[in-house]
Amino acid sequence: MTRHLWALAAVLLTAGLTAVGLGLRGPGGPPQPPAWAATARPVDHGGPVLPRSLPVRVAIPSIGVSAPLIRLGLDADGSVQVPAADRPGEAGWYDRGPTPGERGAAVLLGHVDSPKGAAVFYDLGRLRPGHRVEVTRADGRVAVFTVESVERVAKDRFPTGRVYGPLDHAGLRLVTCGGSFDRAARSYRDNIIVYAAETSVR
Repeated sequence: MTRHLWALAAVLLTAGLTAVGLGLRGPGGPPQPPAWAATARPVDHGGPVLPRSLPVRVAIPSIGVSAPLIRLGLDADGSVQVPAADRPGEAGWYDRGPTPGERGAAVLLGHVDSPKGAAVFYDLGRLRPGHRVEVTRADGRVAVFTVESVERVAKDRFPTGRVYGPLDHAGLRLVTCGGSFDRAARSYRDNIIVYAAETSVR
């Protein structure tokens, strides 16, 4: 694994997507995926591979998400940027990786909650294999992805290679926080990760 990927792993385990929510939707916290959703459902990886074009919006019809996408890079200390906590309706695209529709794993990051309540990816744990994720690009094309699996993993076991590693097709990963909330650390203990593959373009 490259030094760059290990740096990303360290960031996600410490600063990335920790969220500052206080369980405003009740003691149960945000929705969590069932264990069976982590078993990949076969999806045709033969969708068209597109040239690079910046993503501008993400839509997830099954959970009512329609949100603008901002660019996320690295901060001066080498940590990955995250969307601003005071703008919980935004998600971000990690701009050191492929754009959605290009060959490789495009990564979108979003908070699960904020001091204002539920954030853009609060319901990510409700996604199931077969659900659709649509990303509108600056070139006017919409890359349509089909969810293959949804998993909840402890932050100290974040699967960096699976999330950021190379692919032979156009893939998408959605990442947010999940699991129980550690009030002392003001952070969720786990991550929810959605794996998807592009299946069409319109």
